[in-house]
Amino acid sequence: MGFVKYAYLGYANLRYIESNEDEDFYEVLFYKLLHLPMSNPLVTVVCLCYNQAPYVTQAIDSILSQTYTPIEIIIIDDQSTDHSIEVIQRKIKKLPHIQFIISPQNQGNCKAFNQALTIAKGKYIIDLAADDIMYPERVALQVEAFEKLSEDYAIVFTDTHFINENGKRIRSTYYKRNDRGQLLERVPSGDLYKRVLQNPPVMSPPTQMYRTSVIQRIGGYDDNLSYEDYDLWIRLGRNHKFYFLDEITTAKRELSTALHKVFYFKKNNKHLWSTLKICRKAIMLNENEEENRALAKSIRYHMRLSLFTENFDIGIEFGKLLKELQLIRRRDRFWINLLHWRVPLNWAYRIVRS
Repeated sequence: MGFVKYAYLGYANLRYIESNEDEDFYEVLFYKLLHLPMSNPLVTVVCLCYNQAPYVTQAIDSILSQTYTPIEIIIIDDQSTDHSIEVIQRKIKKLPHIQFIISPQNQGNCKAFNQALTIAKGKYIIDLAADDIMYPERVALQVEAFEKLSEDYAIVFTDTHFINENGKRIRSTYYKRNDRGQLLERVPSGDLYKRVLQNPPVMSPPTQMYRTSVIQRIGGYDDNLSYEDYDLWIRLGRNHKFYFLDEITTAKRELSTALHKVFYFKKNNKHLWSTLKICRKAIMLNENEEENRALAKSIRYHMRLSLFTENFDIGIEFGKLLKELQLIRRRDRFWINLLHWRVPLNWAYRIVRS
């Protein structure tokens, strides 16, 4: 295989000199060399873009620079209102291997990803936001880990660096590490169903690689929700295991418009409504009191968050879930009363968060 690649490289360089192609030629050449047929399992990377024109080129470059082969690349633009579509088209014009889909209308991350999932051919699949960056060894490391695991493992997840709009690292990692990069906390693997129910997340969402057949079997993301990860973890975790690989494989870009920050918006918060739906679904999946108690921790957290963001009606519904589970505590009644009285606490909450 090495001889074939070098022969191809020499031939292509000659063609480049003769045809005087532009500098994009080498990028195309590199991609073709990297993706000559191999015996490795195919990996699909789905890059979801919505108004991420300043960053999407870096995200695509991070896929192209992977040391692993073969990779299927599917880019979906969810009807961006900036010039993301033009940026993507310009970037991939000489990369015919990349599939580019423009949604006919804005449909949200869940529906957009499911659109790609229906055509994905990879044994494993990654959901990459168009403002995040994968480090070159990411796919290779995760596939190597996956191939050693049994079929009941659905996710391999890793650690993350955090960067700002300019690509500068702004804080260390998702999991606590010392100055030598060694973990200072135990990150669990295996059957994480009860841990996933509890919240906050045990996994760093941008780092996840899924077993495609499993995520297809459960129908992909629930496209009735405004966000995907909590619901997906619960549905996958019911019958499958998750594996933590102690590597830092991804740079997560922290933006002021980041999806997770919508959780702290006032009035009719769509993420809190989605979380309420997820908790209701989880109750149907739970099989014992211990699992209900784990879920109750998440319900209590989001009930209080609803109060502090003045999403009173949502918070009252979370309180009803605790009553349904027969897990109401004295302190819970205090918060529920404040929700019914519609006590405005958002001003204090903002001071504390700032």
